[in-house]
Amino acid sequence: MRPTAPTFEHHRDALGIGETRPRLSWKLSGAPDAWEQTRYEIEVDDHQKKPVRYARQSAEQVLVPWPAAPLTSRERRSVRVRVCGSASDSTAQWSEWSVSTLVEAGLLDPEDWSATMVTQDWDEDSATDCAPPLLRGVVHLSGAPVRARLYATAHGLYELEVNGRRVGDAALAPGWTSYDHRLRYQTYDVTDLLEGGENVVGALTADGWYRGRYGFNGGTRNLYGDRIGLLAQLEVTYGDGTTEVFGTDTSWRSATGPIGLASLYDGERYDGRAEQQGWSAPGFDDSAWRGVRPAHRDPATLVAPIGPPVRCTEEVQPVRVFTSPSGKTILDFGQNLVGRLRIRVHGERGHTVRLRHAEVLQDGELYTRPMRQAAATDEYTLGGGDTETWEPRFTIHGFRYAEVTGWPGEIAAGDIVARVYHTDMTRTGWFECSDEGLNRLHENVRWSMRGNFVDIPTDCPQRDERLGWTGDIQVFAPTASFLYDCAGMLSSWLADVAIEQEPDGTVPWYVPNIPGGKTWTPNRPGAVWGDVTVLTPHDLYTRFGDTGVLRAQYESGKKWIELVDRLAGPDHLWNEGFQLGDWLDPDAPPQDPADAKSDRYLVATAYFAHSTTRLAEIAALLGEKTDAQRFHRLAESTRTAFWDAYGRSDGRTTDDAAASYSLALVFDLVPAEHRAAAGARLAELVAESDYRISTGFAGTPVIADALTSTGHLDTAYRLVLQRECPSWLYAVEMGGTTIWERWDSMLPDGSVNPGEMTSFNHYALGAVADWLHRVVGGLHALDPGYRRIRIAPRPGGGLTSCTVRHETPYGPAEVSWTLRGDTLTARATIPTGTSAVVDLPGTTSFTVGSGTHEFVADLSPAAVG
Repeated sequence: MRPTAPTFEHHRDALGIGETRPRLSWKLSGAPDAWEQTRYEIEVDDHQKKPVRYARQSAEQVLVPWPAAPLTSRERRSVRVRVCGSASDSTAQWSEWSVSTLVEAGLLDPEDWSATMVTQDWDEDSATDCAPPLLRGVVHLSGAPVRARLYATAHGLYELEVNGRRVGDAALAPGWTSYDHRLRYQTYDVTDLLEGGENVVGALTADGWYRGRYGFNGGTRNLYGDRIGLLAQLEVTYGDGTTEVFGTDTSWRSATGPIGLASLYDGERYDGRAEQQGWSAPGFDDSAWRGVRPAHRDPATLVAPIGPPVRCTEEVQPVRVFTSPSGKTILDFGQNLVGRLRIRVHGERGHTVRLRHAEVLQDGELYTRPMRQAAATDEYTLGGGDTETWEPRFTIHGFRYAEVTGWPGEIAAGDIVARVYHTDMTRTGWFECSDEGLNRLHENVRWSMRGNFVDIPTDCPQRDERLGWTGDIQVFAPTASFLYDCAGMLSSWLADVAIEQEPDGTVPWYVPNIPGGKTWTPNRPGAVWGDVTVLTPHDLYTRFGDTGVLRAQYESGKKWIELVDRLAGPDHLWNEGFQLGDWLDPDAPPQDPADAKSDRYLVATAYFAHSTTRLAEIAALLGEKTDAQRFHRLAESTRTAFWDAYGRSDGRTTDDAAASYSLALVFDLVPAEHRAAAGARLAELVAESDYRISTGFAGTPVIADALTSTGHLDTAYRLVLQRECPSWLYAVEMGGTTIWERWDSMLPDGSVNPGEMTSFNHYALGAVADWLHRVVGGLHALDPGYRRIRIAPRPGGGLTSCTVRHETPYGPAEVSWTLRGDTLTARATIPTGTSAVVDLPGTTSFTVGSGTHEFVADLSPAAVG
């Protein structure tokens, strides 16, 4: 048996991290069934003295404390681990040592930065699109380095080249944070790119979120500043141990390059004729280039990443190339995705190829109205050489279809490929069952998550919006945390939520917070959205076992609940002010998506009670005893006030709406004596709606669980498997490959909904996938991080088989089941270091240890009762 190589915090690559005491995790493979760890040793090697070993008597293996002295800037250490333990009937033995993992700190103090942020030496009209500059610096090394690190960030976006070769593979760096408070920098190992003598560091830049057009109603320019800036610092270590530091300064040079436009919304224009060959390599004549100016930056805002960068994770070939009724050449990639096209083209110098992107067709033509004022158009002007390969660098599009204009000759296989970009999270969740519609729905959820997890969790990836809506991720976080390891990315975004939170506790509707017109500016407190401060950290704790995110976000959640408590007043009812309520109820008028069947103040008070309950639990976990007691009392009072105001003696709610019952039941706000009646009424309402969705943003993520928990599993299955609009599978029936913003974003006749909000890639309503994992598949975390697992599949809906798998922090857990007649056969794999409670229909629950187990249950009516 051997532990896996340890990991640090939530990093996939622990180069240039910002944590001085990074917590460690490892998984165990090859252990006997029911084996349990009792001790571990961590060996830390600083490559200078004898490695030091730290022994601990502990069964913990996920995010265990750093045992050594804190890391200092640039410090490197190798770490390995071994464990001791046994199965119940064996003698404790030590494992082999794991493979070592290298961790290296970044620049942890503002004083570590000697470089100066620089910008081009010419003025621009900041009210219009401007060609972004190339920046170039020459450094002379006294010899070949044995280690070299390049630290970099930008006001805007950047890509680096050293001696003519691309540095790293991250896209859209440094990403989007609340720039005035947190500006990420990246660390690159450039040892193999450097040599003794003259070396060149070059940077391509773009506006990005920093100064590009972004936001509502066509967007706003210069959100954070009106000039692009680059900060880069090269640190070189030679064989004799001496070091040299080089940085951006006024010796650098600047010029315009082949990129004429680089806009996240509008696309990229590139003129191959303007390329300057060798511009980022030694020997290039830059005498015609201009100088640079220092650009202001606050060194205190520089932070290292705590999650992975955006990268290309997949390439998709077109499944069809056809001519539209108007004679346009259109490519269908068969999947609504987020990324950009790479083209391989040969033609005359000066010839321009134009690429337009859209999610859907209408009447056989590219349909761009849902994009609003995002042009989503890339243009490449040929330089006229041999076959030219080009891909935009600084834009991103949400699309399934691309219209190609000006292509010289015929488009051959491989000439145009779609490259998928998103935050490069590790996939951790899989689901497959005997119903192909559900399988496609699950894939739609996964693709929507990928397309909207582009550095921050956005609502949509295609139109002139693409903002970090707090409510969207609040309802989707449990699903997201199953499908991908998003802990680092979401922890980073939550840090910005806390920063952007108003002093009185108000949470912006989206983060980073930018101007939002009359509706969204100034910020106003709103339930569901503001509750992200409490519920999403709790979800990350539940799924990843991370108490650190609870501590980091605790004051933010506390400020939110205390604000709502003041707004609710002595009666504990949040029944005044602006609320979105059960947003996008399918019966709400198109011009007022907040006008739902469910009382918006009922929704607000329900969330108040639920979030306060969770905050009380968090306070107790963190040892905040006084707060825990105070918030527990507040939660109890609010639960009582909720039912007194919105419940009736017959178990119904005052508004008699499906979303209201769903929230009240799942949030445990219905008194025990009324749960059965409330559940029965919810089932009646679903049946009266012909098992079609009748809930919006708040009710839809919880309605299947509300039905399941009150004994109406068959109703839940009929609702989820409904194929008529509105339903989850309606989009699947209509050929959708992602989750839509509206249930009827595309109408039954194939035309696009004429409403203003008509995105074909919105993940929030895909939150139902969490029910698929837990109830259909039967895999659920009982204890944080899946330390204790619940195995409880609940077959229904005519399904005959299902397999669900999740890469937990302890290793892979899997449940697969088949149903033949009334016989349920289930097989479960439980990772080493965990246990599982098995709860099959008609049986008494029992506990099993790690390993692979098989179970059989009789589901006949007589056996189940």
